[in-house]
Amino acid sequence: MPNLGTIAKVVLPMAVPGALGLMSATVFAASKAKENNTTLMTNELSLYDTPESQLRYEEPEVGTVEQGVASLRKTVEPYVSWCQENTHFAVEKIQSYYKTVEPVVNTTHSIVKDMYAFLNYPPSEFYASVGVIGFSGILGLYLAKGSRVRMLMFPTGLMALSASMFYPQHAASVARTTKHCIFSWGSEGRVVLEELLRGKSSSKDKVEKTQKTASQKSS
Repeated sequence: MPNLGTIAKVVLPMAVPGALGLMSATVFAASKAKENNTTLMTNELSLYDTPESQLRYEEPEVGTVEQGVASLRKTVEPYVSWCQENTHFAVEKIQSYYKTVEPVVNTTHSIVKDMYAFLNYPPSEFYASVGVIGFSGILGLYLAKGSRVRMLMFPTGLMALSASMFYPQHAASVARTTKHCIFSWGSEGRVVLEELLRGKSSSKDKVEKTQKTASQKSS
């Protein structure tokens, strides 16, 4: 025990200055770290940095099949467009012609329907009227001897006259239909003639222009 006391008296004076030196060193390091500490902005942090994109678009290589399809498309494209234009033009012409002929077709259909109903349920004087109309046709043939035009016109005219006497309403409807048909055909023929005349005049102008240019070049 007296040895421990002597050892403590010798060691304690030597250990206390070393411990104090360590404490002072740690305090100095903390103060130095506080001096070097600086504030950072949010955009300076690595979390908010946008990395540069390293991606690069590369076009795929064109194969032989794709090249063949592309060349075939370029070859067929003018023919396809020509077919589409002609088809569209033909459809427009058909629609316009149908609009022109539609009223005639409707009236003809109504006339045929009325005649069918009339023949299914004829009136009592029907057979007598048919006899008179037939006799008028035979009379027209007898009167139109020696001329083919008369043989066509006389029987038709006499039969139409007899039929109009017995059936005035039907005769009036037939006359209206015939008038409408003749008018529509005449208007269509006039349009066709105008187009032909315009085409001829344009061709003549082209020929004259070519002749003038040829004469100027030769002179």
